[in-house]
Amino acid sequence: MTGSRHRPAGFRPLDLPRRGLYNGPMTYRPLSETYAVAPQLMPTDIPEIAAAGFTTVICNRPDMENPPELSAEVMRIAVEAAGLRFCDNPVIGGALSMDDVTDQADAIAGNPEGKVLAYCASGTRSAIVWALAMAGKMPTDDILEATQRAGYALEGLRGQIDMLAAQQAG
Repeated sequence: MTGSRHRPAGFRPLDLPRRGLYNGPMTYRPLSETYAVAPQLMPTDIPEIAAAGFTTVICNRPDMENPPELSAEVMRIAVEAAGLRFCDNPVIGGALSMDDVTDQADAIAGNPEGKVLAYCASGTRSAIVWALAMAGKMPTDDILEATQRAGYALEGLRGQIDMLAAQQAG
């Protein structure tokens, strides 16, 4: 058996229904007026997301972390069926790249008049990639305060955010 771009050879997804691993109602944490993060979403969460005023959903979770029923393609179908925009930007934990940051920034910029909801396993990667994408667009202190208010302690990224902001300024 060979691996694919999203699933390594030998990968076997767990069969965990919503009322197992993904317990309870869908929750999200706002980082700004137009951007929020969430842990793993379910296709059944999409109507609630649309009703909350989100117009774009960004998947930051690689398919290799999910069972097939939560793949990016399944989520894309549910999101687009609700009339929302879907962006797939899988971020591998511990292997964040500048391409991931640029793709996230582009997905956010592509939704100038609506709210964006990004999700991954816990919301942390979605918060990190947002923080880095906002470098130079808002003050570092404001970025880190927003993530802290949402429950994501990202002070350790201060140097990287400052460096990215300086690169954009110069």
